[in-house]
Amino acid sequence: MQTPVQFAPGVGPARAALLANLGIRSVEDLLWYLPRDVLDLTDVTPVPRLRAGELQTVCGSVVDIDGRSLSPGRSLSAVLLDCNGHYLRGTWFNQPWVLKRFESARVVTFSGKPKRQAGRWEINNPTVVYLESTDGPAEAGSVLPVYRLTEGVKQEQLRRILRDAVDRWLEYVVDSIPADVRERYQLPGLQPAIRGVHCPASMEEFSGSRRRLLFDDLLEFQLGLAMRRRYWKSGDNAPVLPTSAKIDSRIRRLFPFRFTAGQDQVVKEISADLQSGHAMHRLLQADVGAGKTAVAIYAILVAIAAGYQAVLMAPTEVLANQHSSTIDRILANSRVRRACLTGSLSDAQRRQTLEDIRDGQTQLIIGTQAVIQKDVEFARLGLAVIDEQHKFGVRQRAHFASGDSRSHVLVMTATPIPRSMCLTRFGDLDLSVISDMPPGRQRIVTSRAPAGSVRSKAWDFVRRQLAAGRQAYIICPRVGDSDDDDGVSAESIHRQLSEGELRDFHFGLVHGRLDRAQRAQTMQEFHEGIIQVLVATTVVEVGIDVSNATLMVVMEADRFGLSQLHQLRGRIARGQFQGYCFLFSDAASEDAEKRLAILEQTSDGFRIAEEDYELRGPGDVLGTRQHGRLPLRVANAIRDRDILIEARQAAFSLVDSGQFDEPDCRPLKVAVLERFGELMELPRTG
Repeated sequence: MQTPVQFAPGVGPARAALLANLGIRSVEDLLWYLPRDVLDLTDVTPVPRLRAGELQTVCGSVVDIDGRSLSPGRSLSAVLLDCNGHYLRGTWFNQPWVLKRFESARVVTFSGKPKRQAGRWEINNPTVVYLESTDGPAEAGSVLPVYRLTEGVKQEQLRRILRDAVDRWLEYVVDSIPADVRERYQLPGLQPAIRGVHCPASMEEFSGSRRRLLFDDLLEFQLGLAMRRRYWKSGDNAPVLPTSAKIDSRIRRLFPFRFTAGQDQVVKEISADLQSGHAMHRLLQADVGAGKTAVAIYAILVAIAAGYQAVLMAPTEVLANQHSSTIDRILANSRVRRACLTGSLSDAQRRQTLEDIRDGQTQLIIGTQAVIQKDVEFARLGLAVIDEQHKFGVRQRAHFASGDSRSHVLVMTATPIPRSMCLTRFGDLDLSVISDMPPGRQRIVTSRAPAGSVRSKAWDFVRRQLAAGRQAYIICPRVGDSDDDDGVSAESIHRQLSEGELRDFHFGLVHGRLDRAQRAQTMQEFHEGIIQVLVATTVVEVGIDVSNATLMVVMEADRFGLSQLHQLRGRIARGQFQGYCFLFSDAASEDAEKRLAILEQTSDGFRIAEEDYELRGPGDVLGTRQHGRLPLRVANAIRDRDILIEARQAAFSLVDSGQFDEPDCRPLKVAVLERFGELMELPRTG
């Protein structure tokens, strides 16, 4: 299977270099190169058998292209096909541009409802599929795979290479899935499946074969997640952190509100984990404003009540400081000793803080990645809470799961995660969701504002609200003042608005290039109401809580992801007043219009996350491209969600039952370790 692809029939060194652009370097890569589509020519109808008015497909060679003007403003475009000596014409009215697509086309299929016109068959406005010259009428009645190509490789060439490779190497393909699993999920054998995707005899064979290969890809990935989850949960060496009725009552009295039913359910799940003796690895996700921080503080106080330390790690210093302020308010009358460990501490402050952590004087540590540096030694760490988990990687999470005694780990995010991603990127974690919102939380009124009168009215509304005592965020896509600044950077907008539409109000500016002290001072003045209008980049996306801020204007909103816009929108209306969000966008594309319309229609972050995931992919949903592609060979977590769910069930059943450690699963375990052992830090045992 590892034979270099250049030795496959019909390849050679030159074509092998081209195939490398498609990720094909070995025979194994070649056999696993799935078609992106398939042409079903089995239902092609010969012209003599056409029936008027019924949806049918014909296949033929392009023999004539004709475009003419019928009258001022009206035109007719026509293409004549030769279908094995019988002729059919496709016609389009007032669409002269369609003819350009046929200038290089030689063989096509037309689908539509034919009619007899002047003794000849015609299809008006047919659906067209463009074929290779060798796919023509001679191959009508067959099913042809269609592959993604690279420059210098033609479709017919790649089909021939794949057919020859299947004939020569298929016998060496090893089916690693146990027979009982194949039977349970009604999967064909691997060898027939590979032949069925590259040389299908029918659409049914192609579909079943493709499902088998996608299942293999997803199963191996899910087995890696199941192995990692089992490893983290193995052993009884995690701290036992019990929650008694007395501890529960004391913690709840600290909060000036009652927990929602959703919060109560998640507290119950976390408490069971903490007192189980097995290390907790749980993902807590909630929509903006649903109260995940309160639940995290509850878990932290359970750990401290049991005599252990707890740490809360945030991705930015702004968010770490916000958490510190929130916890200071809630624990104002508590004896819990806490510290904030960030990069802005002086050397002397850092030394003292590290000493207090090392000897156990500090019970709660809040900070950035500074809390996982080598010089940070915990006396007795019981719980680690990681906020905005998607901004960190697996290794940061694993930092708290190493050593003789493993800490409990709770990771959380206010960016709702699509189900497909929960089953893949976070598939090794137990999942808790706060599905409800605190009572009285108002829906934010969201409106698109294109250039013109609508935008003028938006600014009028903002001025009236500011005059009534409210505060506003103006969000910009970047910092700015560069040579290519197009007028929507934070620095440009700050100048424009403070001298223009909002010149009667006090302004502030925050972005990532400001030093910490300046940024903190500006945010403090916004909290205190001294600053009425805050122009900012996405540094305010999470962790900012100003109850009087009810207005948000997002400049060039089409440049942001939907989930990111939803996060930003969640910064307003956090008090008693109604919130209003205006999405300024001059983009004329249908895609941009569709995306922004979703935000107008719903405030459900989970629905928004699903839409964003399908439109933009996992990297953009999470707001950071390096987390984009999943390590899958041929499957797609969105498109193949149903197969993903089946593969996950199979994988976790194999691991949890112990069957995965039996001899019949050895080839499958080897395959999983070879693909994901290093990436997922899997122990090579058994």
